[in-house]
Amino acid sequence: MKLLDLFCGVGGASAGYAAAGFDVTGIDLKHGKRYPYKYMRGNVSDYLDNEFLRQFDVIHASPPCQTHSITKHLRNAQGKSTSKIDMIPEIRQALIASGVKYVIENVPGSLLIDPVQVCGSSFGLKVRRHRLFESNVKLQGSVCNHKSQGRPVGVYGSLNDEIPGGGHTAKTIDEARKAMGIDWAIWTELVEAIPPSFTKFIADQL
Repeated sequence: MKLLDLFCGVGGASAGYAAAGFDVTGIDLKHGKRYPYKYMRGNVSDYLDNEFLRQFDVIHASPPCQTHSITKHLRNAQGKSTSKIDMIPEIRQALIASGVKYVIENVPGSLLIDPVQVCGSSFGLKVRRHRLFESNVKLQGSVCNHKSQGRPVGVYGSLNDEIPGGGHTAKTIDEARKAMGIDWAIWTELVEAIPPSFTKFIADQL
């Protein structure tokens, strides 16, 4: 089955779908040098016509989420900009119109419809990174297992950041990669990525 990954980034979500057997194509504005599958560089909004979308069996989309993310407070405190863009309504409308099976992923607090939640602690990862998944296919979320996880590794902000309330983000890139289950990305890509375990879990249900 062919899967299109919109806003694919470095390919964390794509890797989960590929592990489940999907033939994956990703689209993003970024350079895509480390993206491990077929890559199309461009503005996602330019590819939202039905003729193009209907070439695929499933479409995954991870629209920009900084405006909803709890880490925006850390970014603001560090003097970093936070995007105000919310493309979820535009993406949802296009995917519904296409009639293709779809999954929209975003952070808690985003305006998804009847989403399920997935947590890194469910898969033995050192990140929790709660994420929501909306779909026109009935999905189940994962069960958090925070107690057995121990102290999670923070993969956001900057390396070895002090976290308000105590603790630090990952001290090294290797620690961050291991925590996420993504061994090919650099830090700025990891902070935006979805662990492949998350989308493998979703893909198996699809």
